[in-house]
This record gives sequence, C-alpha cells and structure tokens, in this order.
Amino acid sequence: MSSQNSVDKDPEILQNNINYRITQSEYDIDNYNYYEAQKKLDDALEIATEIDDKKSIGLIYSKKGRLQLIIEDLDEAIVSLNKAIEVQRLAKDNENLGNSYKTFGDIYVSKENYKQALDYYRSAQTLFEQEGLNKELADVLLSEGKTYISIKNYSKARMLIEQSIAIAKRFDLFKTESSALINHGKVYTALGDPAKALTYANEGLAIAKTNHFSEIINEGYLVLSDINQKIGDYKLSNDYLRSHIKLSDSLRKVKRENLSEEKKIQFLLNDQIENNKKQKEQLEEANNKNDLGTLISILSVALITILSLLTLSLYKNNNIRLKTNNMLHKKNAELIVAKEKAELASKTKANFLSTVTHELRTPLYAVTGLSNMLLEENPKPEQIQHLKSLKFSGDYLLTFINDILQINKIEANKVDIEPEIFNLKKKINNIILALNNSAQDNNTKLHFEYDKTLPENFIADQLKISQILINLIGNSIKFTKDGDIWIRVYKLSEDNDIYNLRFEVEDNGIGISEEKQENMFESFSQGSIQINRKYGGTGLGLSIVKGLIEILKGKIYLKSELGVGSTFYFEIPLKYTGEEVKDTKVTLFNEAKELDLTNVKVLVVEDNKINQMITKKILTKMDLNCEVIDNGEAAVDMVKTNKYDIVLMDIHMPGISGIEATKIIRTFDKELTIFALTAVTIEDKMHEFEEAGFTDIIPKPFKQEEFEKKLFNALSNTDKSATA
Repeated sequence: MSSQNSVDKDPEILQNNINYRITQSEYDIDNYNYYEAQKKLDDALEIATEIDDKKSIGLIYSKKGRLQLIIEDLDEAIVSLNKAIEVQRLAKDNENLGNSYKTFGDIYVSKENYKQALDYYRSAQTLFEQEGLNKELADVLLSEGKTYISIKNYSKARMLIEQSIAIAKRFDLFKTESSALINHGKVYTALGDPAKALTYANEGLAIAKTNHFSEIINEGYLVLSDINQKIGDYKLSNDYLRSHIKLSDSLRKVKRENLSEEKKIQFLLNDQIENNKKQKEQLEEANNKNDLGTLISILSVALITILSLLTLSLYKNNNIRLKTNNMLHKKNAELIVAKEKAELASKTKANFLSTVTHELRTPLYAVTGLSNMLLEENPKPEQIQHLKSLKFSGDYLLTFINDILQINKIEANKVDIEPEIFNLKKKINNIILALNNSAQDNNTKLHFEYDKTLPENFIADQLKISQILINLIGNSIKFTKDGDIWIRVYKLSEDNDIYNLRFEVEDNGIGISEEKQENMFESFSQGSIQINRKYGGTGLGLSIVKGLIEILKGKIYLKSELGVGSTFYFEIPLKYTGEEVKDTKVTLFNEAKELDLTNVKVLVVEDNKINQMITKKILTKMDLNCEVIDNGEAAVDMVKTNKYDIVLMDIHMPGISGIEATKIIRTFDKELTIFALTAVTIEDKMHEFEEAGFTDIIPKPFKQEEFEKKLFNALSNTDKSATA
C-alpha cells in the first residue's frame, strides 16, 4: 500500500498526469467537448496546485480562460486570465504569457474594445518574437489584422495579414494561412479590388475545406457571399449565404450539446426568449377568440419561463458581483503600486535629464564659444571649413538636447501658456523671412496666403505658435528641392471673439508613405534611416509640434502621397482683440552708442577654467571690464567690497552654490543685476532662481547676440535709473 502511495506522489508521474490532462482538454476543445475539457483542466489544476508547479498552474488558468471565451463566459475568462498572467510573470514563462495576452486581446475584441485588444496583441507579439514562436506569431498578427479590419484601418490590416500569411506558408500553418487568406479577401473587398479579394478568399476556403476547418469554412462562405454581392453575382452570393447559415446552425447545435448543464440552461433560456415572442402572438390570437383554456395554458408556460429566467438571473448576478468585487480590490491594489512606480520613474527621469543636460551643456559652451571665437580671429583658409563643421556639430547637439528637454516638459505637463497681444500676419511673415534663405538654398519658393476676411491681432501664446510653424515650415524645406511651399491661414468658425483657425503647410516634396504616416508624430520617428542620414534631424520636431498644439487645445493632421508632396495642417482657437500691438524695437549691444561703457564692471563667477576664458574674451570684445573668480564665497566678498554693474553667476560650484551666494548678496544688495549663467534649464528648477533673487537667466551655451542683448538691456535700465 505504501509503495502505491509513493508511486502516486512521484513528481515525474504527477507532472505526466498534468500534461496528459492538458493535452486531452485541447483535444476535447477541438472536438467541441467543452464540458469534458473543463473537467480535465480542473483535475490538472488540482494536481498542479498540490505540487506547487507554477508553470503548469499559469498554463492551466490560461487554457481555462481560452475555454471560457469560447463558451462566451467572458467574466470568468477575465478572472482566469488575470490569475494566469500573475503566475506566468513571476515564473517568467514568456511563451504562455504571450498566449494569455493573446486571449485577453480576443476577449476585448468580443467586447468591441479594439484599442485595448490591440494593446494586448502587441504585447503578445513582442513575446512571441523574442521566443521565436512562429505559429503563435502568425496567429497574433492575424488577430491584429482582423482587429484593424473592424476599425476600418485597411492599410494596416493588409500589412499585418500579409506578414501572417508569409509566416504561415513558410511553416505550413494551414489553419492560420486559410483564415488569413479569407480575411485578406475581406480587406481587398474594402479597398475596392474584388478580383484580388476573390482570389485570396477562394484560396483560403480551399485550404480550409482540405483540412476540414469548419469554423474557417463558415467564415469563408460569409466573406465570399459579400464579395459576390459586390460584383453583382447575386445567385452565387445567396448560395454562399445559405451555406453559411446552414453551417452556423450546425456548429451552434454541436456547441450547445457539449456545454455544462448551467450553460445548456442559458442557451435554452435564450431560445425560450425567442419562443416568448411566438407565445405573445398566440396570446393575442387566443384573447381575440375568447379561448379561455388556451389562454390559461399559455399564461402558465409564460409564468414558468419568467420565474426560471429570474432565478437564473439572480444566481448569476450574485456570483458575478462577488467575483467582480474581489477582482476590483485586487486591481485597485495593483494600480496603487503601479502609480507609485510611475511617479518614481517620472521623477528619476526628470532628475536624470537635468543632470545629463547640465553635464552636456557645460562642455558644449566651450565647443560653441571657442569655435565662434576662432572663426572671428582670421583663421587660415584651410581651417575655416573645419571650424564651421565643429560649430555645426555643436549647434546640432545643442538642438538635440533642447528637443529632448522640450519633449520632457510636454510629457510632464510643465509647459505654461503665456498669452499676449500680437499681430498674427506679421508674425508669420517674419518666420517666412527668417526661413527664406534655407528655402533658397534648396531652390524652393515660399508662398504665404492669409485669409482677407481674417483680423490680424489676437491674444495667444505667440512663441508656441512660432515654434510650431518654424518646425513645420523647416520640415517642408528640408524635404523639398526645386519646388514650392504654401503657408495658408484661414478661418473655420467664429464664436464671439474666439476664432477657430486652420494653418496649412503644403509642399510638393518627396512625400511620406502610408505606413510611415501613422508614426510621424511619435518621438524619434522619421521616414526611414536613409532619410535621417540624407536630410538630418533628430526625429523629435513633429512630436514637439503635436504636444504644443495639444497644449493650445488644437489638433494636427497630415495628408501625404509618396513622390507628390505633403500637407500638415492644424486647427487652434485664438482670441481676437481690437487692441493695437505695441512695437518693441530690439536694440543689440553693438548698436547702443549712447551708453557710456567706460566704467562698466562685470563680475564673472565661474569655476570652469575654459568657460572663464571664453566669457572673459566675449566681454572684453564688448569693451567691458571684468573680473573672474571661481567660487560663491569669494563672490559674496567681492560684491561687498567692490561696485559691479552686473554679476554673471554660475550655479554649480565647489563650496556654496550660485543660488546660495545670490541669496546672501540679496540680504545687503537688492538692486544689483545678477544673471544666472547656467546650464540648468529644467523648468522645475526655475522657481529656485526666482526665490534666490536672480534678475534673469542666461542658459549655456548661449548665442552671442542673445547674450549681448540681455547685457545691453540690463545696462540700459541701470543707466536710466542712475540718470533719474
């Protein structure tokens, strides 16, 4: 007896029992023996739980979820799959985890939640690709394609189904191939090519018939009925439709006969509901005839049916409520953990970007500053091209860093709207003038059309609108040679003072393929690697554009055809104003002849020796006297004992930081102009600069013209106040 028990408890034997039951359950499902399949899976789960076999437990729950989907018990299927995924993630069972994701996708398709379904299908696809599972990959690609058919995105559906067919043919996956070919027929029907549609659908149906794939044959009949109706062969269309209805009834009957008793009751009750309609008609007829016996009989049957329906409904609702509550509690706990992890990841990302960009900007200050200086100091002719290349590389890297920061700010919802009165027509004209040289380099003409009925003065964030247009027009210039670009602005609608405007940027450049258009507004997305290498760019511009337009409560669209051209157009609301725009004349430092620079003194607080040298040389060229020190403590002492007009204060230094030094200076000098000369530009640091008492910020590396402009404005204000 004890020998028998030891055999029963042998791990290898128990594992074989589990595997046998799982295999038999799959056979039962294929043969519509759902009740038997359920029993075998329950037995297998009991053994797997007893020996704590995580991989088998996850697989069994996944199979149960698939079975529950087939018998249309979706709530139970979701519960089973959640249990499967939880175990499979811990066990790192990627193969079966992918299958669980795939089944979840099928559930959401049945619920018509196609976005959620596609998310699960893509997760499954990633795992199948990692594990090299060709059969599963072909299946999930087909499911994705069918989902895109449901949302009428036929170009995407065609691409995915073609991939599925290619894999299925390569590995002789006849079931997937037949279904994929039939659905390919459905796609080409929608795309208006019935000849191709017929070819694919007939080929798929032939494979399904050869292999006796009943459900796929049924699907083929329906698709071919639709195709033949489209081409006007109504007789053949009706023949296929009759075959479809007949096979559907047969499959449903087989399915119903192999369900559990509870499910049989549900199906019978559904049939009873249909019968109730007939009973109602009979009741009305009996009533008209005053046939009391018939009336009582029918009422009795109807009452029994209603009571049966109510009993079953209460039983099911109570079970569903209990299971739903348990699931909600569990999901709520998971969401709280996920939220905390997401917040931590977001903070870590922001801190990482802040550190990395600062470390990159500091040496970039040296690269751009030195290259500018060397270009101005009469270099040898053979050195000029090298210096220009160095300057270009520095500027490109700076643009890339700024784009990453901008994306980070948009994603973190840290971009503020700063509305002001401006002239929209003049603003766009200025942008076109600024970009015209780049267009001429490509032998491209810029055309501007402004709606004559549209006013010119609006209140909005003109800086963001400028950034959007510069990106879009610059993008068109980059991809248009020997062509034309049209910039148009016109009114869509008007509600009081709010104008809904459409901005268009159209070109006749190289265009964008349909496949690439879907991802054009995602970060690091361009037409191709070849385009990136040929035309340059970071692949972040259009992502920034989309983010800024959404911040301005607008939407952006794209129309493009390969080899013909592209049109980017966006719609945003702007508020009209009758106020006139005040012209502000920009005066650069070298135009400020009325200022006396003889006694102007600047203190540079900077610990980096190269940056000290560059900043000092720029100031000397501007005929300004400057002194340089390398730490915050010395800066405080120098300001106490000397009179300076401007202090350029670095932030990160040994000892006390520039922020701390500025706070100390502000305790005894409130009026001194102090600029934060810093590589830190992340928005969540800006409030620290304001609280410390900085007059303004000059980010490194800076353009010399902007640097001069800020110094001039500061000195001009100082000079006026001194005169007063």
